[in-house]
Amino acid sequence: MEYEDTLTVTTPEGLEVELALAGVGSRFASALIDFLLELGAFAAVAVLLFRFASEAVAVAIGSLAFFAVVFGYHVLFETLASGRSPGKRALGLRVVRLGGAPVRFKDSAIRNIVRLVDLLPPVTYGLGAAVILLTRRNQRLGDLAAGTIVVRVRRGDRRGRARTEADEALPEGVERWDVSGVSSEDLVAVRRFLDRRAAIEAAARSRLAAELAGRLRPKVAGSADNGADERFLEGVAAAKAARG
Repeated sequence: MEYEDTLTVTTPEGLEVELALAGVGSRFASALIDFLLELGAFAAVAVLLFRFASEAVAVAIGSLAFFAVVFGYHVLFETLASGRSPGKRALGLRVVRLGGAPVRFKDSAIRNIVRLVDLLPPVTYGLGAAVILLTRRNQRLGDLAAGTIVVRVRRGDRRGRARTEADEALPEGVERWDVSGVSSEDLVAVRRFLDRRAAIEAAARSRLAAELAGRLRPKVAGSADNGADERFLEGVAAAKAARG
């Protein structure tokens, strides 16, 4: 049965937000998708090696390729695709740090080195599944070592920030906004929210966006966008970025 657990974290702005934790069912399904993709990649490498190299060379390089595929696949996607491998993306999951911040290379490297232990017995993911069931935050050993969790992303936000920036226009006239009154601390808070919002429960997300927008609107001259808080925050971030 899929868990409906949530984790409440306190942001640096002092607000409590809820992150929806992924359960063992969805995590196993996403791991299976990733495993099949990894298997296909390794099989392609193995065929080429045994066709064009001697057996000894093929075995040596194949062993390195196996580690590179198992380890590098997840690290690559988790650090470059906002914590989402193809399997996690398909199931609407995302790896984040305990406070909800995006996963870093170091975090991903640690959790995926330990993955080799979590996979025991081979293929069944038995140890990893058992640890997920027994830990309060649904973490496997790799998550415990790296300080990460896997959360469920809201259905409308599975494409994260890329969806907002590519598919939705910024507020009208944002290029004329005077954001000189927005401090570097304000900008850090805005960017932190935009990075984490996909993992935040809807009510907490709306509350946090409203508080940040309410605090910043008086500091932004020329803004006529008084309705959509998140679009306003996106506009602030874009205006500050445009001004270097």
